[in-house]
Amino acid sequence: MRLNDGRVVPAFMGQALRGEDLTVFGDGSQSRSFCYIDDQVEGIYRLLFSDYINPLNIGNPHETTIKEFAEEIIALTGTQQKIVYEPLPQDDPMQRQPDITKAKELLGWEPTVGRSEGLKIVYDYFKSLSEQDMQKKERRDFSGK
Repeated sequence: MRLNDGRVVPAFMGQALRGEDLTVFGDGSQSRSFCYIDDQVEGIYRLLFSDYINPLNIGNPHETTIKEFAEEIIALTGTQQKIVYEPLPQDDPMQRQPDITKAKELLGWEPTVGRSEGLKIVYDYFKSLSEQDMQKKERRDFSGK
């Protein structure tokens, strides 16, 4: 993940590390689930070497709201930022939660790294970036303008 690529994990981490308020689109009630990369790769690896040829969800079914996630980032980083709310983009889904039942059955796979554990690892990585990388702007514009 690049720190400023527009996805919620690096966006919130970058904003917190730069001392910016965290931007939540909509009221923050939309949910997301986050799967740590090691788990994601393991699931894809097992799928690759299986005989299963149809689409299969590989992800973490434990969801949280965006508002709760922003609060979790603020607590993790120990910053004093507040959450600011912007209009919800038109195409933003209200829920993202994979059903991994088939992955469990067919691959014997499910995620093992919890969100808080994975976030700590990601935070430590982002904290190690140079000031130049920290300030680099690659953000996507979701305003629809």
